[in-house]
Amino acid sequence: MNDKKFRNNAKRIYLTLTLFFGLLIVGLGGLIYKMINPSFLSFNDENITETYVETKNPDVIKNGIHVATGFKDDEGLSIVIVNCTPCHSAKLVTQNRATKDGWISIIRWMQETQNLWDLGNNEDIIVNYLAKNYAPSKKGRREVLTKIEWYDLEN
Repeated sequence: MNDKKFRNNAKRIYLTLTLFFGLLIVGLGGLIYKMINPSFLSFNDENITETYVETKNPDVIKNGIHVATGFKDDEGLSIVIVNCTPCHSAKLVTQNRATKDGWISIIRWMQETQNLWDLGNNEDIIVNYLAKNYAPSKKGRREVLTKIEWYDLEN
């Protein structure tokens, strides 16, 4: 009798563990799929906003700014557009500032982690364009105040 009870208990434990690990594998698989495809099971499409710039000619430049991207018009603009905007918004570039070495470092990071292709001869053109047009601001904090006439406050 004890042998039969032991076998039944062992079967129950075995089935429970099998069910637990099966559900764990299915859950982890779903989690991995959700990480790969974030839109999976997303039912809220109301918060998705996209901005499009409609122009009859996408190469229009007004006041020294390329209208479609917001990039400054300068030598190498077309190469920057072709190499940067297929993967990310031009705003990601225009909001950043870096030196020539800084832009090279950013490019290397994108190549190592974001699958950016080898830019070849275009790299120098891109880096020169970015370093010239999106360099760090030369002026940081305001200048020290001088020639101030101080006075006492009365209650």
